[in-house]
Amino acid sequence: MSILDVKNLTTRFHTRNGVVTAVDDVSFSVDKGEILGIVGESGSGKSVSCYSLLGLIPMPPGNIESGVALFEGRDLLAMSESELRAVRGDDIAMIFQDPMTSLNPFLTIGEQLIEPLIYHRGIKRAAAKARAIELMEETGIVNAQGRFNAYPHEFSGGMRQRVMIAMALINEPKLLIADEPTTALDVTIQKQILELIADLQKRRDLAVIFISHDLGVVRHLADRVVVMKEGKVVEQNVTESIFENPQDQYTQDLLDAIPSGEKVNEDLRGDEILIEVSGLTTEFLDRNTGKPFKAVDDVSFNIQHNEILGLVGESGSGKSTIGRSILQLVEPSSGSVLFRGEELLGQSAKQLKPIRRRMQMIFQDPYASLNPRMTVYDTLAEPLLYHNVATRGTIDAHVLELMDDVGLARSAVKKYPHEFSGGQRQRIAIGRAIATKPEFIVADEPVSALDVTIQKQILELIMNLVAKHNLTMLFVSHDLSVVRSLCDRVLVLQYGKIVEIGETESLWSSSKEDYTQKLMAAVHTL
Repeated sequence: MSILDVKNLTTRFHTRNGVVTAVDDVSFSVDKGEILGIVGESGSGKSVSCYSLLGLIPMPPGNIESGVALFEGRDLLAMSESELRAVRGDDIAMIFQDPMTSLNPFLTIGEQLIEPLIYHRGIKRAAAKARAIELMEETGIVNAQGRFNAYPHEFSGGMRQRVMIAMALINEPKLLIADEPTTALDVTIQKQILELIADLQKRRDLAVIFISHDLGVVRHLADRVVVMKEGKVVEQNVTESIFENPQDQYTQDLLDAIPSGEKVNEDLRGDEILIEVSGLTTEFLDRNTGKPFKAVDDVSFNIQHNEILGLVGESGSGKSTIGRSILQLVEPSSGSVLFRGEELLGQSAKQLKPIRRRMQMIFQDPYASLNPRMTVYDTLAEPLLYHNVATRGTIDAHVLELMDDVGLARSAVKKYPHEFSGGQRQRIAIGRAIATKPEFIVADEPVSALDVTIQKQILELIMNLVAKHNLTMLFVSHDLSVVRSLCDRVLVLQYGKIVEIGETESLWSSSKEDYTQKLMAAVHTL
């Protein structure tokens, strides 16, 4: 029996640039005790569909223009704000994608957990605290009693997501909506959170709507799947039918875009060693203890010319710090980094300037790393002019050639970053990185926030550029499927130390370390 039955839902946004139909005549249902997966690319209407049900879209510019959403026979779309607020806090709960922006940084975890019990249930503070601690323990938060008075910033990403789950379940809802709850998490933490959701769903007989663009995760978790594209439902069926026999071309394209095996591009490695790292240690000051801690601890490895070396490990393992230390964006405490035999540590900014032209970085979030006040033209032209790669007379031709290289229309050259999609912004960031024709690039999680189809395009672009421009790359990622499909060798990092390093397929077939095996076992494949 359906606990939620949505029929002909249409939501539009009335903007200065016209009317945008975000959800277009969408219908689906969720049964009691069922997990329904909703998948599709960014902008497909997944989240807006569910936000519409709970009155969470901004109105204006948003407007629910038609539809019925029966929750236990009552139409959510016809409820007053006060009626909907009661349902939202009691019967339907939501887990958002980014717990750090969803949790109040000024309130302790405990205070935020007991608020719905006091507000919705009228429970006394002492009883509410006992219930909150019990639920913290149930969701796997160690030392719940001691951490009740901690603040969100004192928890890791995975622990914050557990707090969000505890908060969502504290009033024992009948329906849980989880909006991309594991997208930004490492594979091992992701596995823990998914197992937690599945376990709680079974024990509490919860209905769950699980929104995600990770089809591997959805296949392992959901009973049925709804596939959305451009605001419409293109296909819905039981999970196995969707994955084994997809009927719509769009569903097939989504499935085809998932990295599913070993590297397919040609091995271009030469014998020459381009980067030689020896005894690299990078320390930061721990503000809580006042003592230094080693983010990178006595690390040594080489990168061959034209090689793509994968660097994997959980959050906090030191992956990004290694990349930044090699490029001297953070100052290492000790060790050696040789670039073509030249020592980089200890060089002044002036001495490093000619080397910086030959070593570049692609950051994880292009929206944060691109200047919002600079057009694409200015963004691409700046490094070319700064490093004297082009003159004022030749700059236009260089910029247009870069636009061609990264697959962007030349007509978009005067646009600003906010006028592009996430995948297009990442292409701009890649264009900026290759502008000076560098020999070495550090790519720091360049596809982690992208949909599978866009991710596939960016990975193909990276492989093509590596071949065309003879690039050498350190590819930092927590997505082991991506690393396997792209990299020649893989370096596994834990707590700032190298656990294992080896040829990609050898590592996959016969890794020697328990930690590496644990990382690989946590990957959800199709």
